[in-house]
Amino acid sequence: MTITPAQPPGPHRPPSGQADFDAHVRAMTAWHFDERTGSPFWLARRAQLGFDPLTDVTGAADLVRFPDVSRELRTTPAADLIPRGAAPGQVFRVYESGGTTGAPKRIVDGAYRSRMGVWTRQRLTDHGVPETGDWLHLGPTGPHVVAFDTSRYAEPAGGLCYTVDLDPRWVKRLLGSGRQQEADDYIDHLLDQAREILLSQPVRVLSTTPPLIEAICARPDLYELVASRIEAVIWAGTSFSPESLRLVQEDFFPTARLVGIYGNSLMGVAPQRVRTPEDTHPCVFEPFAETTRLDLVDEDGRQVGYGERGRVRVNLVSEEMFLPNVLERDTAVRVRPSSDGGVDGLAEVASVATYEDADVVEGVY
Repeated sequence: MTITPAQPPGPHRPPSGQADFDAHVRAMTAWHFDERTGSPFWLARRAQLGFDPLTDVTGAADLVRFPDVSRELRTTPAADLIPRGAAPGQVFRVYESGGTTGAPKRIVDGAYRSRMGVWTRQRLTDHGVPETGDWLHLGPTGPHVVAFDTSRYAEPAGGLCYTVDLDPRWVKRLLGSGRQQEADDYIDHLLDQAREILLSQPVRVLSTTPPLIEAICARPDLYELVASRIEAVIWAGTSFSPESLRLVQEDFFPTARLVGIYGNSLMGVAPQRVRTPEDTHPCVFEPFAETTRLDLVDEDGRQVGYGERGRVRVNLVSEEMFLPNVLERDTAVRVRPSSDGGVDGLAEVASVATYEDADVVEGVY
């Protein structure tokens, strides 16, 4: 039988409230579980769900009915994740997680992360990150989506993005086996490469991780170079304690814009929002409202109250990837939306000690 692809969903505007997102969830559930448009991955699981997603999912609250399939992304052929309704000739990329808790998980991306990237770049501009100029990404490249995201942030005004490749899995392997000196040597190797770029290229924005920021601050030659030339520091990949964040901002880089981005391959990104008068936390993250909701839940899966700490549960709902009810390795404090109809924020992100029966080793990413 020849399957005629259905018309793919048109461009989405960010939902203005819960009703809009509920409608989005219904549309995307219909898309992913229709034989003409759904992916082989989800179509094969429809009969095992114990409910009919085409009739029983009425909004975001029903996403908890789906199983957390994130472990299966380690072994599922990536092509099985691509919806049949994708536009003919559409190019998909495969991205992998950092492998913190075992073999990496894989996702596919055709366009939704580009839309997320445009939105994130505007958030960074709102913080005062330069709209023009070159960037240095001192972090993972290879199969990791963060390097592609960072290059998108530099591109709109014609900026170039220089990279220093970082293999986070190797660092975690070194630290997990007690080879601290080798890990330190590897970090020095990364910093040496960053120094050569900063000495020779007109970089204005540095994108890196909290452990590498701390390593830069501990190395006088490189610290002076960064402090004198870099106008904005974007940090992501691992957690930053409020004390360390304050120290870096106020004492080490008082004239630079310091902006955090929370996220991973599965959920996308949640950049730091511009601080509001009501914010008591120095850094509050907000996800991409078009596709993503981050719930903070207790041990029984119930959403915690504002000001309370809970486990991060991700719902990613886009026309390309459908990942509902994914329990992440992080905890955070739930923060009220910054505006009416907005999404919850989260602050003070921290990793749990174990996740999926494995010890969590953050390393440098």
